[in-house]
Order: sequence, then structure tokens, then C-alpha cells
Amino acid sequence: MPSTPLPTTRTTDVDADSHRASTPLLPALPCALLCTLLFGLLLTLVVARWGPLMSLDTGLSGALHRTAVAAPGWTRLNRVLSDWVWDPWAMRVLLAAAVVVLVRRGERRLAVWVVATALVGTVLQQAVKALVGRDRPAWPDPVASAGYSAFPSGHALTALVAGALVLWLLRLAGARPLWRWTARTVIAVSVVGVGFTRVYLGVHWPSDVIAGWLLGGALVTGSSAVYTAYASRLDPGAAQRAGWRS
Repeated sequence: MPSTPLPTTRTTDVDADSHRASTPLLPALPCALLCTLLFGLLLTLVVARWGPLMSLDTGLSGALHRTAVAAPGWTRLNRVLSDWVWDPWAMRVLLAAAVVVLVRRGERRLAVWVVATALVGTVLQQAVKALVGRDRPAWPDPVASAGYSAFPSGHALTALVAGALVLWLLRLAGARPLWRWTARTVIAVSVVGVGFTRVYLGVHWPSDVIAGWLLGGALVTGSSAVYTAYASRLDPGAAQRAGWRS
């Protein structure tokens, strides 16, 4: 009499797939929460004009401005980097190229998600600028100028959002480690570099730049977590591919 086969693998495989579908959310959510809390704390200190933070902002900005005035060659280089290489529009062009690649590969849902995330970032930074209304540094001998309010830095936020989204897309595409490490290096230099140029040129306080990084980090990690949850409902295997685990 033939024996009845035991269901040994299917249940295990289903459980494993369910576990893999849920794990990619874990690293992104705490990061998004931490960035949001830190941004909220920094926002509160700026609005309250907390003395130690104001003194630190003034001291660092003043020291860099004096250097910028005394070294016009370095100042011209920083203006080129800030106004052209790492300008928000240059970052948007980079994202637009990535979106075109996604559309050509048939990843229209992901392309729309990237565009939506970038647009939300722009709306957020302008809304916070208008609500806080922080004045930019004012110098008797300025070396550069900028419009709108200071907090947060739009250059810093846009560079981080664009760079982090590109890294996420490379992860989803299964890019080789060499390409991903190269991209990480270039993007890290760009994000830190544009933050430095904005303070060096005297158009932002250091806390403006940090706020831009924190808000951008909260946005991208939160967006990646939501996309992973959404994709997992449509295709459980997509959650593993969309995980923020790099």
C-alpha cells in the first residue's frame, strides 16, 4: 500500500517567502523614523533660536566666509560646483535619466514612484522654508547670493534625495558591486561637497544643510519602505528585490 506523501517543503517554502517579503522593510523604517525625529529636533531648536546652536552656526559660517573672501580662486571653484555640478537642476536631470531608463525597461510603476518621491521632496523643502522663514546669513562683503528662506538647504536635500534614489535603483537592478561602490563614493562626495559649498559661499547656515540631509533621508527611506510594502502585495518576490538593504 503506497504511503501518503508528507507536506514537508511547501509550508516551509511559503513561510520562508513570507519572511523574505517582510524583512526588507526593517532597515528602512527605523532609518526613516530616526531621520524624522532628528529633523524635528533640529527644526525645534532653529525655531526656538537655541543659543548654543545659533553660536555654532555663526562661528562656523563666519570662519568659512572669511576664508572665501581671502581665497577668491577657491571661491570661484566652489561656485562652479554649487551652481553647476551639484545644482538641484543637475540632480533632477540625473533622476530624469534614471526614469527614462526605467520606462524603457518597462518599470513604469517604479518610474512614477521615483518621480513622485522627488516631487514630494521639492514640495516639502519649499513648505518648510515658507513656514520657518529663516533668514540667510548676511555679510558686508558677500561672495554669493541665493533666494528664498534658508531652512532647510534645498541643494543639500535635492542632492541626497537624487543620490539615494539612484543607489536604490542600482540595488533593485542588481548592479555589480563595483558599480554600486563607485556610485556610493561619487554620491557621498557630492552630498557632502554641496553641503560644504553652501556654507562656504555664505548662503546657508550649517544647520540648514544638516536639516536638508535629514529631511531628504527621511523621505527616501520612508518612500522605499512604502514601495516595498506596496510591491509585496502585488508580487511577494518584488519585496525582496525592492529591499533597502545596501
